[in-house]
Amino acid sequence: MAVFHTPIIISFSSTGLITSLSPTTVNTLNFTTVLTSGNRIHHFPSKTSSIFLHKATPLPKYIYPDPIPEFALHETKKYREELKKKLLTEREMFGDDLDAVLDTCTKLFSEFLHNEYGGPGTLLVEPFTNMLIELKQKRLPGANLAARSSLLWAQNYLDRDWEIWNSKSS
Repeated sequence: MAVFHTPIIISFSSTGLITSLSPTTVNTLNFTTVLTSGNRIHHFPSKTSSIFLHKATPLPKYIYPDPIPEFALHETKKYREELKKKLLTEREMFGDDLDAVLDTCTKLFSEFLHNEYGGPGTLLVEPFTNMLIELKQKRLPGANLAARSSLLWAQNYLDRDWEIWNSKSS
């Protein structure tokens, strides 16, 4: 096992404490950390021979498309059918509460699709965390399995289905 020792160079400037990591190899990218008043930490690329602090130019902000209600309805229906198939394999875990679990998960997933999902890059973990919390608050069985299955389904199909939906409408 190789062990690398990286010396840290610390100096003071009028703007605050500046630290710089020396490179361990020729191809190593080095960063400078500037601690300013107000306890903010800023990381800047640097060179070991001298420290250059450049003003950062903001990246252009990407605006995600608005949710598409028709897509949300279609995808919610598909999601419920697929989740039901998955959870039916564990029917004994859910017993008579399977429909209540499906209703809870479907409601939260639908709200997310209608209000927040705007295509690839906008899938959030929050709706699935909310599913888990709500299922547990309602004391419904299989909360972990239902929320995990929902998240996995969304990761595997949602962005792909969005792309297919939008390619058909073009």
